[in-house]
Amino acid sequence: MSGPLIYLIAGEPSGDILAARLARALRQLTNGSVRFAGIGGEAMRREGIESLFPQADLAVMGFAEVVPRIPRILRRLDQTLADIHACRPDLIVTIDSWGFTGRVAKRLEAEGSPIPRLHYVAPMVWAWKEKRARQLAARVDRLLCLLPNEPPYFVEHGLKAVHVGHPVLERLGEHGDGAAFRARHGVAQDAPLLCLLPGSRHSETSRLLPVFLDAAQILVRRFPGLRLAVPTVETVAAEVAAAIEKSRVPAILVDPDEKWDCFAACQAALAASGTVALELAVAGVPMVIAYKVAPMTAMIIRRLLTVEHVSLLNLVANRRVVPEFLQEDCRPEILAQAATPLLAGGEERDRQLSGCREALAALGVAGESPSLRAAREALSMIGDKIP
Repeated sequence: MSGPLIYLIAGEPSGDILAARLARALRQLTNGSVRFAGIGGEAMRREGIESLFPQADLAVMGFAEVVPRIPRILRRLDQTLADIHACRPDLIVTIDSWGFTGRVAKRLEAEGSPIPRLHYVAPMVWAWKEKRARQLAARVDRLLCLLPNEPPYFVEHGLKAVHVGHPVLERLGEHGDGAAFRARHGVAQDAPLLCLLPGSRHSETSRLLPVFLDAAQILVRRFPGLRLAVPTVETVAAEVAAAIEKSRVPAILVDPDEKWDCFAACQAALAASGTVALELAVAGVPMVIAYKVAPMTAMIIRRLLTVEHVSLLNLVANRRVVPEFLQEDCRPEILAQAATPLLAGGEERDRQLSGCREALAALGVAGESPSLRAAREALSMIGDKIP
């Protein structure tokens, strides 16, 4: 008898990582009897889950940025629904990317689909308007939250919401091999090394990478011998490589498998706002956070946003733990100035790392790992289907 089929939908690289960890935990809890299908990227592929179509087709963020992609996204939506109907899974798990996954859930709800639906990663309704809390409650059966303050926002709308913790915390206590990374790439052990993380979507890298490279040029003059390392992901690897080559800035393009070794080797990072900030904090790398979107998108966001910060580390700590520079403030000279004391070492660097540790502590839950906790919730929704 074959095991239950779980359909995973991850619309961007950070969700792909969550889905891969969830799949691994589900296999562990079911002795490998569970089966998978769905949409994802390279992390899910390493778990043996082939994507229905390239994840890059969905990895876009921002109001203005989405508009030209709408026809393709709608085709992918139809394709996803058709595949779900053909597969007839026992459970559908949508991971983050509510702009797409929410539409999948809406269509299934409208059709009266009996397949249980679990959503992993709550939209930040405490940072935006609470309309999405009502949407979620109407479209899914259960919600897994990364932050401890999130469940009450959804429970009041009748949705079962469970805090499982942030999976990035599973790497606490693990360390990459910085010395080996430097040796592999010919970087002297005492040479300063700066990590550039311009995002995982074209809409991010196209705006952030040129600014990061210009900031790096300034820092090279301040820190002779400074080297650059640029971890990337499948969705944007080719364009990142082309941009680096065109800029003629000496940089190491880092494969996903080397990312944590790279972090261990670096003194500081310039990074797009997102999950990678938590990863840098776990790795003990001080950072400068930046983000830019299309002007129309920025105008809309400023009208909707209800919080002072955008970086999750700052949001959790409720103070400016890491510097963040958005839109007009995302300029090479500003980023270089903020990164200088982090590369130089000293009190400011130490203060940021201490604040990051406090923020990470606030994200955690005791006991079982977040991925296993999430997997148990998923299995509880299909208990009678497990052999």
